[in-house]
Amino acid sequence: MSRNLFTIAFAFFIAVASLSCSKETTESTIEISSPEKLDNVVNYYVEEGFYPFIYARLEDMDGNVVYEHGAVNEELLPNTVVDGNTWIRIWSMSKIVTISVVLDLVEDGILTLDDPVSKYIPEFEDLQVAVSDEGKSLSEYDWGAREQGCPIQLVPNDSVMTVLHLINHEAGFYYAVTGFPCLDSLVAEQNLPTAKNSDELIDRMAKLPLIQHSGSDYFYGTNTTVLGLVAERATGKDLSQLVTERVTEPMNIQGLQYGLPDNERLLPKFTGRDSVLRTAVRGELDIFGPDVPDYDPDHSLYLGGEGMVATADGYADFVRMLLQRGELNGYRFLNRETVEDIYAPHTQLDSPYGYNGYNLWVSGDTMRTMNQGEAGLWIGGGYESTYFWADPKRNFVGIIMSQNNEVHPPGYEMNDKFRAELYQQLWESEKKKGTN
Repeated sequence: MSRNLFTIAFAFFIAVASLSCSKETTESTIEISSPEKLDNVVNYYVEEGFYPFIYARLEDMDGNVVYEHGAVNEELLPNTVVDGNTWIRIWSMSKIVTISVVLDLVEDGILTLDDPVSKYIPEFEDLQVAVSDEGKSLSEYDWGAREQGCPIQLVPNDSVMTVLHLINHEAGFYYAVTGFPCLDSLVAEQNLPTAKNSDELIDRMAKLPLIQHSGSDYFYGTNTTVLGLVAERATGKDLSQLVTERVTEPMNIQGLQYGLPDNERLLPKFTGRDSVLRTAVRGELDIFGPDVPDYDPDHSLYLGGEGMVATADGYADFVRMLLQRGELNGYRFLNRETVEDIYAPHTQLDSPYGYNGYNLWVSGDTMRTMNQGEAGLWIGGGYESTYFWADPKRNFVGIIMSQNNEVHPPGYEMNDKFRAELYQQLWESEKKKGTN
């Protein structure tokens, strides 16, 4: 049984469309006392011009929708409905899907985490490492001083790059936004998303130096993209096939895939880089340089770190699989121990805000200190303002979808403000019940 509420309000020529729904199949594990306060958070950040739209959704572990609400800037997106079935570019929220596929391959004995990457991609056997002219590691430069790392010289990689290095962002691959102009320009020249297929992508990436010696440090980049290429070479199947055969079909997940379904369209790309929300032009979403991934279903390049599209409904199902420790809809995808490895501490262990598992951020005590949630939340997000988290204590997942790159201040606080309002209500409810 469902209950839908649709309201429209106008503010400065902006209309906000709202949807609330609850499926009453089993008793919910969380109790939201004032959903309208959550609505107000979402509405505010759309009405004030920070986002073209926001769709927020909470599901318990059984898949019951305990909260959902959408707000749309109808000046930017006239006659547009955004809901749990709207297709979204999820960018880096693809990463945990690719990692899960590879861990499934490990369970099946097809590859191991210690395998050299060159076993599957011999084109990367002799990749070199960029260092400063003085021989200094580029990872030692603070963000504001990175221009000083140029020009670069190339030296041999002093370690063997492994599959685990790719999972943990320790292999040395990077995006075109490192802050080192001499590296960023090289990535932009290769224009990786325009490669026709995986082999051409490998050839282009083989022309780029690494930013560090493999295994020496954490550096976020296209490591998971390469991980997807490893999976393809190890199995002889493309990544889209692997996701379909191993993830979405057996677990009956609809709304998570490569390539946009027929008769569907993606929403425009937006940016707030000028402190004004507007449609982005080519090159402004510059993580790869001039171009972004192609979502045409006939395109045969599948970027494991950035290339998927999803609906909030579909992605929530995937996160619920993690919350259920590898199982969904009666099908066991990953062993429980494997999922425990995903959220175990692996990198960024000295952060005051938590640590990184296998590309899954786990919040620390500061989340509660700042009244924005709990320690132990599993968190991830994407380049165009997509966001998810799972609460293993209360067994629910949160999905927040938008499509905006470079949200101008203070709009980037939206996820924190939403969580803060939600957890304040949860804590108050639990305090009354004596369970907090």
